[in-house]
Amino acid sequence: MSSNTRPAQRPLGTTGLVTSALGLGCMGMSDMYGPADEAESIATIHAALDAGITLLDTGDFYGMGHNELLIHEALRDRDRESVQISVKFGAQRSPDGQWLGYDTSPAATKTALTYTLRRLRTDYVDVYRPARLDTEVPIEETVGAIADLVKAGYVRHIGLSEVGAETLRRAAAVHPISDLQIEYSLLTRSIEASVLPAARELGIGITAYGVLSRGLLSGHWNPERALAGTDFRSHSPRFQGENLTHNLALVEQLRAIAAEKGASVAQVAIAWVVSRGQDVVPLVGARRRERLTEALGALDVTLTGADLAAIEAAVPAGSAAGDRYAAAQMARLDSER
Repeated sequence: MSSNTRPAQRPLGTTGLVTSALGLGCMGMSDMYGPADEAESIATIHAALDAGITLLDTGDFYGMGHNELLIHEALRDRDRESVQISVKFGAQRSPDGQWLGYDTSPAATKTALTYTLRRLRTDYVDVYRPARLDTEVPIEETVGAIADLVKAGYVRHIGLSEVGAETLRRAAAVHPISDLQIEYSLLTRSIEASVLPAARELGIGITAYGVLSRGLLSGHWNPERALAGTDFRSHSPRFQGENLTHNLALVEQLRAIAAEKGASVAQVAIAWVVSRGQDVVPLVGARRRERLTEALGALDVTLTGADLAAIEAAVPAGSAAGDRYAAAQMARLDSER
């Protein structure tokens, strides 16, 4: 990335939220991908802010509060108003890290935010969203509870995560929704059928996570890499056996295109998501400054029509082998129920 390039800003939906064209996903600094270096994580957040990234994404269950405390520490001497903090809530976990389901009832929603505000040491969060659909609680009740928090000044915008078109419409009928956070990458394109059109119809932006498909599209993945049992990818179908071999073959096809552009595989993969529209903001999950620098370089990559056609031919929609999650963890869209 050139020294003069800073992420342009993009409106995220039509509720008045404006963020940098790339956001920083902070989950891996606390959870899901094995051990992380706390000092390097904070340095990476600082580097992101200095480079013009304003959107930080977290969840209260990332390290069970650790990630929010980490962000507080990173922002200690920064201007709070210059940063947008997006927080997911609702996931229930046991002390050993097991997933126990979701609770987005109104009481749980308001209680969770209270803890979040204390850990972040802030008076408000910019975007508050249920992490997944709670099948026991109508989405109208959850959004209504967050709307109460908006009226009280504790939340500025309401977001959703990993829901389908029907839920988007039901939620938007209660209160304007800023954005939908959902996985979107060259290897995960299911939202293009109905979810993305519905979001655009409703004026809802997209914050795309998993843009490098948990590292598969990074161009750095070593098939011999040993994974800790706490690393999400040790259980992910896409990283197992023949699935991994197939998926890495797709990456090699993408590498040839990247080489012609003078870019890395990761930069082309991120640039592809950036190219999906001005209403799409990719979240990059860099845990180290070197990876952040590489990700920011994607903003210098211009994909022509011919480039996009070559990428489509190299990694067609639906070409990935294996589901995103193991069966027990599968986050299902409304349309998949």
